[in-house]
Amino acid sequence: MTGTPLRVGLIGYGLAGSVFHAPLIAATEGLALDTVVTSNPERQEQARAEFPDVRVSATSDELFARAGDLDLIVVASPNKTHVSLATAALEAGLPVVVDKPVAGTAAEARQLAALAEERGLLLSVFQNRRWDNDFLTLRKLLEEGALGDAYRFESRFERWRPQLKGGWRESGDPAEIGGLLYDLGSHVVDQALVLFGPVTHVYAESDVRRPGAEADDDTFIALTHANGVRSHLYVSATTAQLGPRFRVLGSRAGYVKYGLDPQEAALREGLRPGPGWGAEPEALHGRLGAGESPLTGGGEPVRTLPGDYPAYYAAVTGALTDGGPNPVTALEAAAALDVLEAARRSARDGVAVTL
Repeated sequence: MTGTPLRVGLIGYGLAGSVFHAPLIAATEGLALDTVVTSNPERQEQARAEFPDVRVSATSDELFARAGDLDLIVVASPNKTHVSLATAALEAGLPVVVDKPVAGTAAEARQLAALAEERGLLLSVFQNRRWDNDFLTLRKLLEEGALGDAYRFESRFERWRPQLKGGWRESGDPAEIGGLLYDLGSHVVDQALVLFGPVTHVYAESDVRRPGAEADDDTFIALTHANGVRSHLYVSATTAQLGPRFRVLGSRAGYVKYGLDPQEAALREGLRPGPGWGAEPEALHGRLGAGESPLTGGGEPVRTLPGDYPAYYAAVTGALTDGGPNPVTALEAAAALDVLEAARRSARDGVAVTL
């Protein structure tokens, strides 16, 4: 396939498909967005307007009927469809990228991983937040030993959205796999596992705060890692005053970073990867130091590395064409789902859960 772009079928053109996957696929050398699947007429027109050469199908059955014309399937549809669509793609002989969460349970994720291995096909999970600017910067600081021995990792995805938006993400139906625990929680747990490894104990508090809400919109997760690090993770839509995105404390120093990676906002605004992509202004750089709050001048500024969402699909392309590593495996996603399932049990029963 050298010199010939891999033809990609994208299932779903809501937030995940239109804002994240389609633009990143189109920007990746070696990939070509061939088909978008959506039954929504407005989204069909949106896809044609944004990608004039793309084919549009109303159903996934139409897409799989043309399996021989495609090289990769991307599943960016509602969470409850992830397992069935990924299974269908693998059984059709096609590699698959699945948006997070890959499944509702760790057992389902492992079943998908086994099927992909049996068929000799790539199954990758879109955990784009591994390529956030702040995460890349923190990972570098830890690898360099700038914090000494890490003690505590605080990570927040907090928002102020007092009004419900509606839709399946806020549904209380367990089949929808909605709520913030599985939405933003998938990100913060994955990041904690990448940085500090396996977890032995999980404690969580999960609430439904907003009037009329059905799914969790304010959740806290405490993890004890096997290496002794403690992760305190917050995901919320009801935070009137936002805390730092990261606060990481070690034996030598701490690192505090405010503000979100700019890539999602840029993609929502219609911007596309190019020169200067993922960079942020100096005013948002985090600070590294000890003994004083960064808000009163403590510590020294640390230049934030540019965010790099395009690196995910570049790695997928490399895995398919050159035998490179899978950027995010289904078994890694299953490990995160083990933690999320334990957090759900902990919040429900009011107890810590041992893994």
